[in-house]
Amino acid sequence: MKTRYLILVAALAVASPAVAAETYEVDASHANVTFQVRHFMSQVSGRFNTFDGTISIDRAEPEASSVQFTIRAESIDTSNDKRDGHLRSPDFFDVASHPTITFRSTSVRKVDEDSYEVTGDFTMRGVTKSITLPVEVLGEMKDPWGNPRIGFEISTTIDRKDYGVSWNQTLDQGGLVLGDDVKVSVNLEAVQAQASAD
Repeated sequence: MKTRYLILVAALAVASPAVAAETYEVDASHANVTFQVRHFMSQVSGRFNTFDGTISIDRAEPEASSVQFTIRAESIDTSNDKRDGHLRSPDFFDVASHPTITFRSTSVRKVDEDSYEVTGDFTMRGVTKSITLPVEVLGEMKDPWGNPRIGFEISTTIDRKDYGVSWNQTLDQGGLVLGDDVKVSVNLEAVQAQASAD
């Protein structure tokens, strides 16, 4: 009897269709990518206005989830046209030669119910390095039109010189105009992609 039961369970497991991963697209109108860097003795803030991303969520096996995210470097905005022009130049992001900043995940580790460590290839100004991002899930719900939505928050610090963004200027009295560490904050709201009809 026990043998028959085990055979039945195995047969049902084989017959049951695998649950497909859920695909979410970043809703850029409800998301932001911001940064801060030291200038003299204060912090100057900026943001990127154009970006997109796709998040694949595997509920049964979170480690199989993945993220792809792309920022248009030319969309940098610090509320100062002259400074933004300099940031787009070869001194900084060199957007003519390196128009995008990208992140492609290579692994996902669940820390607890709402926290993950997402490791991936981060590419900026043509330099690619593996980094690990702490990701917090802010919640899930359906919007008034019935579309599933999910929110994420990421905060990290990168050394801009690691990616060739090394321009600086020495002050007459000593010290440098800019700091090397850049604090990055990403807040994302993503909406589930609609399955295409066959």
